[in-house]
Amino acid sequence: MIVCAAICPAAPLLVRDLTGAEEVAPDLRHACLAAVAELTAAKPEVIAVVGAGSRTGVWNDGAALDLARYAPGHGVANGQRPADADRMVLPAALGVGAWLLTQAGSPASRLLQAVAPDEPAGACAAIGADIAGSRERVGLLVMADGSARRGLKAPGYLDERSAGFDAEIEKAVRKGRIDALLAVDEVLARDLMAAGRPAWQVLAGALEGRKVSSEIRYCDDPFGVAYLVASLRVQGEPSTSWA
Repeated sequence: MIVCAAICPAAPLLVRDLTGAEEVAPDLRHACLAAVAELTAAKPEVIAVVGAGSRTGVWNDGAALDLARYAPGHGVANGQRPADADRMVLPAALGVGAWLLTQAGSPASRLLQAVAPDEPAGACAAIGADIAGSRERVGLLVMADGSARRGLKAPGYLDERSAGFDAEIEKAVRKGRIDALLAVDEVLARDLMAAGRPAWQVLAGALEGRKVSSEIRYCDDPFGVAYLVASLRVQGEPSTSWA
């Protein structure tokens, strides 16, 4: 059963080793660390990290983020690059999530779940339900970016639909209406380069029938990509419908 959840962006710039002497986006990093600290404080038996990957599957919890992909000369996050690194390197979303958990000192075991970009909503929801039922106390860390077309210098240039799209995601999370994320349009999300769509829908499946309150810790697009950080507090036992 999910006892606590958090949403953070899957931005590698959160990893302090990649930003050099000058700290980049400190407000974003601090918001993410606060959300993960709250997740850890709920004392879950396991924390599931969910994020985009090239294929859907569970990764070895000993794998880590390969910093050399972003800054040549670096090793693997939280250690040096091993000889079998190619098999131990996580997708960026899972790697950043694992790094955040390490920074928070989380003692919980980890389940690292990648979700392919073309995974349909129903399959994502089913993954979430399986995660929720895996233990008595499960924490869920959702690593998900919004649209990447928020301005002229954004990775995907400007798409005027992006602001409304991201506002609807933020509204659903703010109001605790996580079930609404299952209705996110997959085609529109792809057009807007919103890589977090499958992970949001895993979250919706994991929290089906649960009452949720939320705290939005960060909501902005400093690099033309929509970043949302939120703590989700899950209340009581599952019910058959949303209140």
